[in-house]
Amino acid sequence: MSKEKNPRRVADNEAMAKSKMLRTSPQKLNLVAAMIRGKKVERALADLTFSKKRIADDVKKCLQSAIANAENNHNLDVDTLVVAEAYVGKNLVMKRGRPRARGRYGKIMKPFSELTIKVRQVEEQA
Repeated sequence: MSKEKNPRRVADNEAMAKSKMLRTSPQKLNLVAAMIRGKKVERALADLTFSKKRIADDVKKCLQSAIANAENNHNLDVDTLVVAEAYVGKNLVMKRGRPRARGRYGKIMKPFSELTIKVRQVEEQA
């Protein structure tokens, strides 16, 4: 009488990790996500480690989580993983303001983003 098991959201050779409420705009986060798309995970980790972008540390944390999910939850080989997808979405926007000249009010928007990273196990070509 138990519930049926939920189907997997990703393929059998994939694993996923998601970071929400990242304090940067989606446009800036997408620049860092584009930097790692399609790369092997060890190369992507090295690129994120030495990136000068502030948000690269959060992207690296999400990528390490996806690698750990692949290894521990889905029994995938870490050495053959590549970043299959890395995409960015919008989250909430904090609205702040500042008084301006002649009684006006200047809007200050502080956007948040979310990041999804999927890693895939690929076969080595000989």
